[in-house]
Amino acid sequence: MLLEGEFRNPAGCAISAIFDKTGARFSGADIIDSIAVMRDRSNGLGGGFACYGIYPDKKDLYAFHVFFTIHSARKDFEEYIARYYEIDSDEDIPTRKIPEIVDEPEIRRYFVYPKQQYIDFVKTGPDECVFRTVFAVNTEIKGAYIFSSGKNMGIFKAVGFPEDVGRFYRLEEYEGSLFTAHGRYPTNTPGWWGGAHPFGLLGLSVVHNGEISSYDANRRAMEMYGYKCTLLTDTEVITYILDYLTRKKSLTFEESAEVIAAPFWSRIDRMGEEERARATYLRDVFSAELVTGPFSIIVGFDGGVMALNDRLKLRTLAVAEKGDKVYMASEEAAIRRVCPSFDKMFYAEGGKPIVYRVKGGKQ
Repeated sequence: MLLEGEFRNPAGCAISAIFDKTGARFSGADIIDSIAVMRDRSNGLGGGFACYGIYPDKKDLYAFHVFFTIHSARKDFEEYIARYYEIDSDEDIPTRKIPEIVDEPEIRRYFVYPKQQYIDFVKTGPDECVFRTVFAVNTEIKGAYIFSSGKNMGIFKAVGFPEDVGRFYRLEEYEGSLFTAHGRYPTNTPGWWGGAHPFGLLGLSVVHNGEISSYDANRRAMEMYGYKCTLLTDTEVITYILDYLTRKKSLTFEESAEVIAAPFWSRIDRMGEEERARATYLRDVFSAELVTGPFSIIVGFDGGVMALNDRLKLRTLAVAEKGDKVYMASEEAAIRRVCPSFDKMFYAEGGKPIVYRVKGGKQ
């Protein structure tokens, strides 16, 4: 196998998603089949899934999924968490041994909720407590890495091809209302367990195909607001931008898309007065959050999913609807594998978000 730095596939990476607009739960088996079709877009250095609605019995608790890469890290992590959180339960995340996945770290999940005194200290609510905890653990406790921190959802990722990662985590045994998937072909950063997609923070997750040229500017902007970009990858910073815009600045996902993939000034000049005023405001106020370069992303969030291409549409992203189900993928073949016939299919336009929400359909 060629090593990192000995190859380059600028069209690499694969993304896929399946969502039920009613919130009904279904097996994770289909998302494994969908992403497997695009195996040639991956190289075995990273694969993963974000799964929503999978912990209905613990839906009010935050689910920390954690990698431990050194033995002492678990003790340090658990002592740290116990100071600030009520721990409902914890366990090893179930996996199955398969020859394709090797060198796995210790992988555990913790169902927790911030202690009241921690919430009172932070003042802005339990989400901010978790936000602070994720960055504290990931930067201060050597060998511990929280890679999923939302409610009633979980991220599962590893070094490997995505279909093998799905089998490793026994994803077919889970039921959820949204599954997203990613097959990685890393171009600038090494393949490792924490660096595989999806990237997540709280209930937000991002899978991404592409390579953004604005990484340094975006990273510096996010670090001014307390985010710590420890993974040196563009998808991580996109996740933080979206968290900042939607959670901290209260923008809708549609408005956030207009920041990330902002229309060109020449197009803004041709807009009507009200639309031009809004677009100008977003470009002026959030100029550092503009993402440039080729990308297609699928964003999972509590109660919905968004697909977005860069404004020049330099990556493909197909979308199909069949009844209450929505399918998204880098290639139409990945949709047809699990949905041979559909009510309609279309492709995302450059810079125009496609957002679906539970009980609302497309917004």
